[in-house]
Amino acid sequence: MKRSRLVAGNWKMHGSRASIAALLDELVKANPSGCAVCAPFPYLAQVAERLRGTRIAWGAQNVSEHAQGAYTGEVSAAMLADLGCRYVIVGHSERRQLYGETDALAAAKFAAVKAAGMTPILCVGETLKERDAGRTEAVVAQQLDAVLEKNSFENSVLAYEPVWAIGTGRNATPEQAQAVHAFLRKKLPQGTSILYGGSVKPQNAAAIFAMPDVDGGLIGGASLVAGDFLNIVKAASI
Repeated sequence: MKRSRLVAGNWKMHGSRASIAALLDELVKANPSGCAVCAPFPYLAQVAERLRGTRIAWGAQNVSEHAQGAYTGEVSAAMLADLGCRYVIVGHSERRQLYGETDALAAAKFAAVKAAGMTPILCVGETLKERDAGRTEAVVAQQLDAVLEKNSFENSVLAYEPVWAIGTGRNATPEQAQAVHAFLRKKLPQGTSILYGGSVKPQNAAAIFAMPDVDGGLIGGASLVAGDFLNIVKAASI
């Protein structure tokens, strides 16, 4: 089964109405396929409106595990689906590290996204301490297994993001990325796309995406610069 290529931009907590309008104008002008942008909650409606009718998909960066109720400040999967959201990032390392999200919580959010008819992008990855201890496979397997125990991974996306390479300027070599992707693929349904994230830039994207088990990228800082993001999308389509 042929796997889909995808480059998803994670804007994190960046942007304003004006800066996002300018960025979207540049992306729409190129109108590439095989890509998506994941925006902060306040700007999802703006993104949805500007990207309507284009080939660029869009998504959210987080979601509540609860369907509805007295959860002040939370956003449900049904709300995101109501807006037309396609993708939702689940279990990003920043959510795990900064806000204490557990494997079980990531699994619950994954289930909520699937139940609402959207596509979760599940993030897994190890810290530098865990890699140096030779625990990379054990860590990513535990994070993925927590989801697989209670959910089907059909119509879902996995993103491998070594924590030590996110926003640090460091990057796993293409071979290091490939090794972990190959390990993870053995646990997933045939045809599942696995993205690499961790300081992907136009300069290194082609080499990373050339690896046989790397199907694209989850892009942080470079996704905020239209030219850089478009070059990374182009590298994934070659």
